[in-house]
Amino acid sequence: MSMSTEVLLLALFFAFSAAILAWIVSVLFSRAVGLYRTNFTENAKIKLSDLFLFIEPEKLFMMNIAFLAAVFFLVFLMLGHWAPALISSVVAGFSPPIVFRILQRRRRKSFLQELPDMLQATATAMKSGGSLTQSIESVVVEMKGPIRQEFDLFMREVRIGVSFADALDNMYQRIPLIDLKLVISGMKISREIGGNLAETIERMADTLRRKLEMEGKIDALTAQGRAQGYVMTGLPILLGLVLYQMEPEQMALLWQTWYGWVVVGVVITLEALGYFFIRKIVNIDV
Repeated sequence: MSMSTEVLLLALFFAFSAAILAWIVSVLFSRAVGLYRTNFTENAKIKLSDLFLFIEPEKLFMMNIAFLAAVFFLVFLMLGHWAPALISSVVAGFSPPIVFRILQRRRRKSFLQELPDMLQATATAMKSGGSLTQSIESVVVEMKGPIRQEFDLFMREVRIGVSFADALDNMYQRIPLIDLKLVISGMKISREIGGNLAETIERMADTLRRKLEMEGKIDALTAQGRAQGYVMTGLPILLGLVLYQMEPEQMALLWQTWYGWVVVGVVITLEALGYFFIRKIVNIDV
């Protein structure tokens, strides 16, 4: 067998191996994308329904893919290397649950801030002669935002035959707040043992209002600590970008060498730990 024939066979062998490897990588990638799409759409459907946001999960998935691609190209244009761009895109892929959690936290905070006024208005309507369900129904019409959405769903459940206690429990499952649990427990006890339910609801509204005022004062006093946490977390990242613009060759060693990746991993770990402990210090439960 001549030398040219051996070279040809060796080239065909490597070409065949490369084709097999590319096929395996493409299959694994397609499966990973399919699994990510399934998990994303299923979780998005549940989260969106909890937030009363009526958006098709498939459209949201396509928007998420466009966002990941934009992050990849933006980081690639800024740093000129595919490795940090790919890492940034992968990290951004885990951002939807965080976004849903932030939206859920804001919605629950808005619900809790409007709850004392809703309870006060309900107690006033009951003193005027209405029953509890009639008072809630008349008050909910005048409310806006999450408080109206939740109590409107509560009243719909009561109308179709769900018991009053079960409808309250369903609301607590959607919004698992301790303050709402206290309100629900007070309503249940007052309905079971009797008594002036209007005064009970009015006292609960006053208690919640005082609690929210105290939490507002605590948030104002700890605002500086939270701001320091954001600054201390973002300062190393900003400093790294500035140094990269000044000395790109030296900073490129962070993702071109193994010890550079070790340094990046240590920095990210310390950043996360520092931010976590700062948040623990400034978060005070009432």
